[in-house]
Amino acid sequence: MKTGKANIVGAGPNGLIAAAVLAEQGWDVQVFERNPHPGGAAASGSTLGEGTIADLGAAAHPFAYGSRAFAHFDLAGHGLEWDFHDYPLAHPLDDADSVFLHQDLEATMEQFPSDARAWRLLHEPLVRNAQKILDNATSPLLGIPPHPVLMARFGLRALLPAKVLGAAAFRTKQAAALFAGSSAHSMLPLSHPFTSGFGVLFGALGQSWGWPVARAGTGSIIEALLRVLDDLGVQIHTGDQITSLAQLPEAQLTFLDLTPRQVLQLAGNQLPGNLRRRFERWRYGTAAYKVDYLLDGPIPWRDPRTSQAGTVHVIGDAAQLADAEHHVGSGRMPDRPFVMVVQPSSADASRAPAGQHVIWSYAHVPQGYGGDAGALIDAQIERFAPGFRDRIMHRVDTGPAQLQAWDPNLVGGDIGGGSLAGTQQFFRPTPSLNPYSLGVPGLYLCSSSTPPGGGVHGMAGWNAAHRALDDLRES
Repeated sequence: MKTGKANIVGAGPNGLIAAAVLAEQGWDVQVFERNPHPGGAAASGSTLGEGTIADLGAAAHPFAYGSRAFAHFDLAGHGLEWDFHDYPLAHPLDDADSVFLHQDLEATMEQFPSDARAWRLLHEPLVRNAQKILDNATSPLLGIPPHPVLMARFGLRALLPAKVLGAAAFRTKQAAALFAGSSAHSMLPLSHPFTSGFGVLFGALGQSWGWPVARAGTGSIIEALLRVLDDLGVQIHTGDQITSLAQLPEAQLTFLDLTPRQVLQLAGNQLPGNLRRRFERWRYGTAAYKVDYLLDGPIPWRDPRTSQAGTVHVIGDAAQLADAEHHVGSGRMPDRPFVMVVQPSSADASRAPAGQHVIWSYAHVPQGYGGDAGALIDAQIERFAPGFRDRIMHRVDTGPAQLQAWDPNLVGGDIGGGSLAGTQQFFRPTPSLNPYSLGVPGLYLCSSSTPPGGGVHGMAGWNAAHRALDDLRES
């Protein structure tokens, strides 16, 4: 196949992976990024003070660890290292010890013997085939998956709303809470169809290779990828905001690591009418309100084992979680929101000065929420860790508007490139077997608004670049 020149607008993980795929095939690739450093929301910084490393976007990485794209480009061989906690996940309860997702199916089930059979039926086939399941989940949904039989088995588990499946399958609050918390990563009300898929997928990955953190911060993933791109001769232009396609150098292929709102601003008058109208109707979903903390010691969880978990779901039982997510999905801020906490420094000493701890957290809040959710997050953690507030040395609150100002792809605080409600879960962004094409020859979308959606894994860029190369071969 004849090679040529390619442009990438946006240097998030997807844009960088698309650049790597093309450069590996001999293309001359240039990347254009508005921010002073590549990475998009996969970034880290010393925002909590000298000697600290806080993840500015994503923090725990079950998808990145198993990413086919990252494995292909051998990020481990380019300096990326992973740290693992004793437990991938903890879920504190009001009137009982925390329940844990272990990096082992049997150890997880030992916590709730009466629900062990149901838990095994849901998770065991996926745990035994975690890599194949993830490869399916990170491929375009409209098409033949790499492992179709396993995809069918996963689909049967994914179909029901998590609220329905959890109530039908589990009798113990421990199993129900653990499943509901993983399902809430959909950032949808748990009454929504297919939310069970997130529960079993995140649970299966946790019980296979875990939910690790990148040593020295999420930005280390990007640093490893930049070494790959440097070896491949990719040119990266930072501090270079593209507002029109006319600003780009001549190229046969152009990829946009942007969401529909930014695509309309950049190239709306060039898109086919039906695609432009769909992008105008694109819905952004549940937002994140983020708080980073520097503590003078570990969080004083009521169940001390919780300090050894990488991720902690802070909400209470499954019913409380479902109620909170229903409020958020209806545009109302709950008094007790679902809070996700990541404790990287308990496994990675590089994150904070000796004796101190960096804590990453966010609450699910309504799209575009303009209030102050920091006190609610404090209260939720304090509820399960009395004395938490007394350990806070410094904090940085980042609301939805601030997230969007930092990274315009995080529209209204939506960290997933668009809501997964309704048809947007499957027709992302269009009901097409080629969801990456923007209907203009050589112009492609490669952001989290395309399959497989949000997360630090680079697979949208991988899929888009390979599809573009296939299109060229066919033409």
